[in-house]
Order: sequence, then C-alpha cells, then structure tokens
Amino acid sequence: MTNTPPVCDYEGSDYQASFWDKGGREYEDRTEAIALKRLVPPRGRLLLELGAGAGRNTTRYTGFDRVALLDYSRTQLEQAQERLGRSDRYIYVAADVYRLPFVDGLFDAATMIRVLHHMADAPKALGQVKNALRANGVFILEFANKLNLKAILRYWLGKQAWNPFTLEPVEFVKLNFDFHPKAVRNWLMELGFCIEKTLTLSHFRMGLLKRIIPISVLVFFDSILQWTGEWVQVTPSVFVKAKLVGRDGIPPFGQDGILSYFKCPDCGQRPLVDKKEFLECGNCKKKWGVKDGIYDFRESIK
Repeated sequence: MTNTPPVCDYEGSDYQASFWDKGGREYEDRTEAIALKRLVPPRGRLLLELGAGAGRNTTRYTGFDRVALLDYSRTQLEQAQERLGRSDRYIYVAADVYRLPFVDGLFDAATMIRVLHHMADAPKALGQVKNALRANGVFILEFANKLNLKAILRYWLGKQAWNPFTLEPVEFVKLNFDFHPKAVRNWLMELGFCIEKTLTLSHFRMGLLKRIIPISVLVFFDSILQWTGEWVQVTPSVFVKAKLVGRDGIPPFGQDGILSYFKCPDCGQRPLVDKKEFLECGNCKKKWGVKDGIYDFRESIK
C-alpha cells in the first residue's frame, strides 16, 4: 500500500444524526444548500462528491445524471445507501482521497464540502481532484477559514498563540485544520484552476444568535452576505467555485459502464477485471472488494 498522509476515519460514527440532525445545525445546513445552488453547474453527466458521508448534500446535485459518493468510511456510505437507495444514479465508493481510484479526466464536476479541514496534506488531496476532472471541469470546494473574525480578535487580545494572518495551516485539534484563503487560492491556481466565484458562509455562527433569532432570519441575511466573499473572507466557512483550465488531450472515459470508471489506486492500471465479489488489477494483481453495492478501494483483499 502506498504511503499517504493520515486519514480522519468516521467509521461507526453517528455524525449525521448527532451533528446535523440533532446538533442544532439547521442554520449551517440551509446556508450551505444556498451556496451549492449558486455554485454547482445546473446540469452534467457525472459528479464526484468527495467526503459524501451519509449523503446529506447528495440530493442537491439534481442536474447530474450520475453521482459518485466517495468516503473513507464504509458505514457512512451504508447510511447514504439507506437515505438514497441503490439506484443506478448513485455509485458508492470507499476510498482514500489521497489515492483516488478513478481514471483521469472522468468527472464533469466535483465537490468537497467539510472535508479539506481533515487533510494533513491539502495540496496533495487537491492534486488528486485535479486528476479526476476533465478539462474545464468544475470544482466546488469548502474550507474552514483560518482568517475568521473570532480568530483575529482572540489573536489581538492575546488569547490565541497562532497568527491568523500567516499562510500556513493551523491544526487546532488532531487532523482538524483551518486554512488561510490566500493559501487555498494559491494551491488551486498552481494546479491549473481558475477561481470563478468565492462565497462566505456562517456569518452568524454563534450559539446565542441561533437561540434568540429565528433561523430563517439568519439564513436570509447570510444568503445576502455570501456575495461579499468576492472581496473579503473573514467568516468560519468559505466556498470556492473553480474551473480546471489548460488541460488538453485527456480522452473521455466511462462510456462503457461503471467498471470503466475505475483504475487501480496503487499502480494506476485500467481497466480492472470484474470478478463479481472484487475487482482485480491486471498489472499488480491487487484485489479490491465489492460488497452490497459499495466498491472498496481502501485496502486490497487477500
């Protein structure tokens, strides 16, 4: 297995229920829905949802013929299956973001929402997304903002040691990182992305405000303020829409069914051989599990 940075694994977690359904996060969920509606292309053939979890956002990609849900946790994908079903529209893939098992140039669009903050090597992860996108493919990225107002005030008051104005990421707890907006822009541009839009979210992410002001009111004003992200980013959450440019000569794949979407994540060989209960690499002979509608590329099977 190729050495990669550590992964934040939500295996066995009730994250959807405890954080979203019962965690008082309606405000955050509704503002993210607005941002996605503004940024995601209205239609397309194939979209990759990185860090799909239990499928909270998946039904928001209505214009795409097919959505590939990728998460490192199999149990999260099982929850997504319960929510969405096993129709041909959804492809469930357990894999490491640092080792994507897809052929290059496959996807028309990709989303990565509330995932980058778990990446110890963000540029490496973003490079994998670039490989998976076709020329002019659209990438919707959300990241946790190091340069948020709370962090700035705490730093100025001497209650916080790390400097929110510097470009390096800050790991505030293990495998949880905040990023400077300029650093993220630099990484994307170095990879060949052109940033088309920037939105800022969670302007009112304060427990007190959410308790005393109706959520619908907070969502309304947040939806207006999202557009200020084009000029200043000081909110906890930032959304970016980027287009992959300057990439020619990569042939389209995936015309012959789902199996043609995949490559071996270890050696890059394609296509893989369908053995019903697993996919086999004809080059390195690694076997990748297929069980209950979930393709598992985390570790090869014996």
